[in-house]
Amino acid sequence: MAMDPTQQKALNALESFILLSKSATSPRSAADLVNQATSAPNTYVFAELLRTPNISALKTASPEYTQFHTLLEIFAWGTWADYSAHPNLPPLSDVQSHKLRQLTLLSLSASPSNLTYPHLLTTLSLPTVRALEDLVISTIYSGLLTAKLNTQTQRVDVSSVSPLRDLRPGSIPALNSALGAWEVRCIAVLDDLENQIKEIKQKALERRKRELRDDGAVEKLVQEAKMGAMRFQDDRGK
Repeated sequence: MAMDPTQQKALNALESFILLSKSATSPRSAADLVNQATSAPNTYVFAELLRTPNISALKTASPEYTQFHTLLEIFAWGTWADYSAHPNLPPLSDVQSHKLRQLTLLSLSASPSNLTYPHLLTTLSLPTVRALEDLVISTIYSGLLTAKLNTQTQRVDVSSVSPLRDLRPGSIPALNSALGAWEVRCIAVLDDLENQIKEIKQKALERRKRELRDDGAVEKLVQEAKMGAMRFQDDRGK
């Protein structure tokens, strides 16, 4: 199965930073690389960079540099709200802020209830509807999602999302549980549909039987009428 083009493009864009991480042997250079990777065009997935030894080492570095590892985790699977909840994280450039809001929009798209203008304005800390619509439009043009702005209902109607968000550690069991629950619901729906189909077929069969009985009764009446007419003609001939 072919990889999503936007996902492939994002992985290709990250590749150079994975290679550069080999020479980022000091916490300072590793932190600088985090800033470069999260600011670069087309980089929207970061799990592979997080797993590289020198970037992973930031987790145990001094607090000054540990925060850059946390920042990269947020770009990988977190949201704007996660960043806002950590006031000690490095400040974001305009480019980084825009990208993190775009990534957050992808995560929010998993639930239609999250996509009202008021909710998005609050969640993304955007000042105006125009700023929100500009963000959505730029996300669409970047190929990250397919959506329409519904200005009448004040909603963003999303029809598809590129698979760009990395999985948060420990999310696999929860995902398996959700998939299991979904499977149970699907089986229940299929069973219900099967029962409905059986009921429809049974009703159709019973209706056909009634029609056949009715046709037989009509035919019997027609034959009786014919016989009556013939007897009437015979009686007149006598």
